[in-house]
Amino acid sequence: MSAITVSSDIGAYLHAQEQKDILRFITCGSVDDGKSTLIGRLLYDSKMLFEDQLSALAKDSARFGTTGGEIDLALLVDGLQAEREQGITIDVAYRFFSTDRRKFIVADTPGHEQYTRNMATGASTADLAVLLVDARKGVLTQTRRHSYIVSLMGIRHVILAVNKMDAVGYDRDRFDAIVTEYRDFAGKLNLPSIHAVPISALRGDNVIARGDAMPWYDGPALLELLETVEVVSERQNGPFRFPVQWVNRPHQDFRGYSGTIAGGRVRPGDSVVILPSARTTTVTRIVTLDGDLDEAVAGQAVTLTVAEEIDISRGDVIAAADARPAVADQFAAHVLWMAEEPLLPGRPYLLQLGPRTIGAQVTELKHKVNVNTLEHIAGKRLELNEVAFCNLALDKPIAFDPYAENHETGGFILIDRITNATVGCGMIDFPLRRAANVHWQHLDIDKAARAHAKGQKPCVLWFTGLSGAGKSTVANLLERRLFSLGRHTYVLDGDNVRHGLNKDLGFTIEDRVENIRRVAETAKLMADAGLITIVSFISPFRSERRMARDLMPDGEFIEVWVDAPLEVCESRDPKGLYRKARAGQIPHFTGIDSPYEPPEHPELVLKAGAKDPNTLAEEVVALLLERGII
Repeated sequence: MSAITVSSDIGAYLHAQEQKDILRFITCGSVDDGKSTLIGRLLYDSKMLFEDQLSALAKDSARFGTTGGEIDLALLVDGLQAEREQGITIDVAYRFFSTDRRKFIVADTPGHEQYTRNMATGASTADLAVLLVDARKGVLTQTRRHSYIVSLMGIRHVILAVNKMDAVGYDRDRFDAIVTEYRDFAGKLNLPSIHAVPISALRGDNVIARGDAMPWYDGPALLELLETVEVVSERQNGPFRFPVQWVNRPHQDFRGYSGTIAGGRVRPGDSVVILPSARTTTVTRIVTLDGDLDEAVAGQAVTLTVAEEIDISRGDVIAAADARPAVADQFAAHVLWMAEEPLLPGRPYLLQLGPRTIGAQVTELKHKVNVNTLEHIAGKRLELNEVAFCNLALDKPIAFDPYAENHETGGFILIDRITNATVGCGMIDFPLRRAANVHWQHLDIDKAARAHAKGQKPCVLWFTGLSGAGKSTVANLLERRLFSLGRHTYVLDGDNVRHGLNKDLGFTIEDRVENIRRVAETAKLMADAGLITIVSFISPFRSERRMARDLMPDGEFIEVWVDAPLEVCESRDPKGLYRKARAGQIPHFTGIDSPYEPPEHPELVLKAGAKDPNTLAEEVVALLLERGII
């Protein structure tokens, strides 16, 4: 064969592969339902394994296998050492395979409840879900949980694969009973397309092709369903959406805006709006490495240029002018929590939607969802792997769509401000109406004018420390000293505030978070009035103190750690609280059965266990003088 013929054959093959569409799907279900074995069977029977992989599989089967000396196909996917030793899936494993009709990317997701967050990660990019059910065990809690998450993630096509039919003698009645039970449950979910197929991943029955073991089943095999199911993407037919990922400015004669089209299509000459600024303009060019395009559609990475010189930044959304997304700083969403530490309403997080990252907090947890019954249940916090319907408030307005209309512009993640870990994911349902009806009222007299009239710089002095450390004592002495200097001050004391503003709050973690949120907002208003505001609260959690700091302009928040050892505070015990806490009469008491997180970088540390309160107050005065506040 000549080199020209070989080159031609390779070119034809590559062209044929490029023309195939691609289906992304996940396998999910409960523990030991056979998800990894099924994917291994698909790879093995579709001839997608090389000789060295088969050789390694044989060796691994002898060492880790659970099939009595036969090849253990699950080991093709379970690559982690812990997975092989325990015979379970922990992480999401992605595999590619191809047939003559279609290309596939499959995500093998874990079945254990504690790894539900990993399953949600795999589902977030899938078009279809293969939900496995062990024919011996039937529909389990995790089956329902995964089905609900599949529905929540917007997957509309489900293949119910009733596996291990060989273990129940290929009993048709057992298959029918499982399918009936599942359809009764799934009828409450938004899953319009459900196909049921009985299989044995271990034996290969009805996986690649129909077998003789179940003559009573006359439907297609699993692979045939995967090859023929029509998954139509609505993104290209929706309104144009383009989140800006990068401002492309290679030289002074070119300014473009780069990103991936998240919805619809665009052509030069189209009228677009820049959000959230609401400025309108016209697209002039669609630039790519291979030259300009006459049209670009959802999924393509391009650079757009526009007619007017407009301030457009990373995170802004370029959208169709006649079909705009919502712009708001509050919305309702379903949230799946993915962290060991619970979600607490009022606690600050970072929200990332596409390339935009912004401060956010859950303002109200409307209800949690029981994944077994789908009933709504009350709750004040959200634990690992729980789902809730929540209201969220953002630091600034952003552009978004409901998740049901566009996954790219309607899905977000929540990030812990301290650890930078992803702690939750969410799907936006709708903007809150009050977000559109509440506006800032312009006032002629601003903070600078109020501060100038008082002859001082406003600030918030945030005293934090254990109960009994001396916060209130030092705060009182400090205010007397500042008052003698003619300064305008106010002290927000933890006990005093609970007689009025926060009288409805207890001492659970949830109520403590809300306690600090309210006080921080109040302190911000007082600083806006031009006052030197002294806040004296235990405020045990770093995240809430960080939230208070973020409310203030740079330099106006001064964290003062009143540092006294626990034994010193307990020996003082001016209110008898430690004694009651030790006796079990006060639950959630900081330092006893609730943690105190010391400041990592406070502006001032007062050694309250070694110095008298007057000396400590003077140290604060010295800091204020040094900073030019008084």
